[in-house]
Amino acid sequence: MFTDHYELTMLQAALHSGAAHRRSVFEAFARRLPDGRRYGVVGGTGRILEGLEHFRFGPDELNFLAENQVVNDETLAWLADFKFSGDVFGYAEGELYFPNSPILTVESTFAEACILETYVLSILNHDSAIASAASRMTGAAGARPCIEMGSRRTHEESAVAASRAAIIAGFHSTSNLEAGLRYGVLTVGTAAHSFTLLHDSEDDAFRAQIASLGTGTTLLVDTYDVEAAVRKAVAIAGPALGGVRLDSGDLLAQARDVRALLDSLGNTNTRITVTSDLDEFAIAALAAAPVDSYGVGTSLVTGSGAPTASMVYKLVSREGDDGEFVSVAKAAKNKASVGGRKYALRRLDDSGTATAEAVGIGHHPQADANDRALIEQFMHDGVLAPGWTGAAGVERATARHGASMAEMPGTARRLQRGEPVIPTDYEQALAAH
Repeated sequence: MFTDHYELTMLQAALHSGAAHRRSVFEAFARRLPDGRRYGVVGGTGRILEGLEHFRFGPDELNFLAENQVVNDETLAWLADFKFSGDVFGYAEGELYFPNSPILTVESTFAEACILETYVLSILNHDSAIASAASRMTGAAGARPCIEMGSRRTHEESAVAASRAAIIAGFHSTSNLEAGLRYGVLTVGTAAHSFTLLHDSEDDAFRAQIASLGTGTTLLVDTYDVEAAVRKAVAIAGPALGGVRLDSGDLLAQARDVRALLDSLGNTNTRITVTSDLDEFAIAALAAAPVDSYGVGTSLVTGSGAPTASMVYKLVSREGDDGEFVSVAKAAKNKASVGGRKYALRRLDDSGTATAEAVGIGHHPQADANDRALIEQFMHDGVLAPGWTGAAGVERATARHGASMAEMPGTARRLQRGEPVIPTDYEQALAAH
């Protein structure tokens, strides 16, 4: 039921006309990247596949549809027996994408593929937006780890999805325990200001945390006076203190002052973590600061200015009355689509650097020896291929993102507004499929 009303009324009308059972090809793609962005990151494919295995209409859903007269009895009977039986192809999760990249392809009957539209797009648009923002942040952070900590700034299920997407795009860890449970990702966290305020003194709070969690813990030192807190922390934990966290004020100046103070007290190995409304631009501005890690919340889970990837899901090819596939496309002004089944590869130069996204319409684009095919098959006849979901899927997607970023020209990491880092080139087929 994570779908829109009109998907089921289309299904009913298609069942009535007899066209519902025509083999069809739907594609999810983005006509453009968010304004000024140079690339996007595919996120959410694994979650789509996990959900497809359980996409059913049970008694509660069918009763709701019947009582509210959403669809007729014939459609209800079809929905009662629904189980996706088609094929799913697309870019591996973690892969980079560009305007008109064929990110996900669903090949099935019109009936089966039609009712997946909202489900597919809601996941892809959210998770790809988060993964794309996270990639920019990890790029700005360089070798310094980023920690996802935005759960309290979004819906509880969106928080889990955002944590997962952030890890795929290079974040080191998350504060979200449900993400750790579902996907096996590293979770971290120590204490908030309320813990310090709970105790009669800052000294008491630090002693309690260190006694319970060990000297390797990270102490929050800006509840009252930062310099005084750092001195107390070192006095209590000694040189083995794991870290301190700064969550307010001028982070650049404070980080420098705290680093100098820690070093002067002999705590040269105590790490500094900074938080407080960071985004990729703030992280880049802290590049010269003696910071060891970044905690990112609100900007990450809201896509850092681009909360959706603006992907669409369009019918591009369908079976005709003669059993042959016919390319179809939307021609509306500013929303035109390109008909025909798509295949894609990444063109690489002799040094392994990406130069273009080649998309073949109705055929595989011609490849050189070092070009890389981008389309994977995730499902065949409704059966999920192994390795794309769960913890294994997250690990695979994380590796894919790292490898894809390594192929990009250096301009991909620039935060300044610009055009996509590589162009999308179409290759027409003699006969589109």
